[in-house]
Amino acid sequence: MFDNYNFLDKYWSLFLQGVEVTIVLAVISILLGLVLGILVALLKMSKIKPVSLLASMYVGFIRDTPLLVQIYLVYIGLPKIVGVSIPDFVTGLVALTLYSTAYIAEIIRSGIQSLPVGQVEAATSLGMPQVRVMTDIVLPQAFKNILPALGNQFIGNIKDSSLVSVLGITDLMFAAQTVRGSTALGLEPMIVASGLYLVMTWSLNRLLNLFERRMRASDRTS
Repeated sequence: MFDNYNFLDKYWSLFLQGVEVTIVLAVISILLGLVLGILVALLKMSKIKPVSLLASMYVGFIRDTPLLVQIYLVYIGLPKIVGVSIPDFVTGLVALTLYSTAYIAEIIRSGIQSLPVGQVEAATSLGMPQVRVMTDIVLPQAFKNILPALGNQFIGNIKDSSLVSVLGITDLMFAAQTVRGSTALGLEPMIVASGLYLVMTWSLNRLLNLFERRMRASDRTS
């Protein structure tokens, strides 16, 4: 049985490279998605109807269409928009970022709207500018409430990044497919890839749980 995994002697470095690319894609896309998600959430809650409508249309399109379709749209459409050839890694990163932005925007919007309205009204009545109300009062509290959802989105990005392998990006799934083609083994490379995905997501879950416990402990002592 274990003889079928002898390919790891030759291809283990390829799997590790795939893990590295997968983590880089997930981290950068979630960070960029967080920044853009805050902006989209605020635009969606805007009292200016056209602005709110455009933000809602963007979120709706991303959430209601498959990520794989979005990857191909970016792959085909982005070079036409910018007029130059785009590296595959950048294409995959842009697609994952746009995808993350829509979901994070909804997470942030729900977190903001879950806060008591009285806090915002009190700060506004004291003459605090809207920007300071958002950055000093609303967003810090909202982030505490939405941290588990953001963590789940990060984990989702790790798993969803497997779809960018269709572009030839050397992520973990691409590594598994390469090994399958080179060894004619259908199942074993996928089992290795599944195990590595499991290690990444399990480790991230443990880190997030630890961080949440420390935040709750600090809230109780403050």
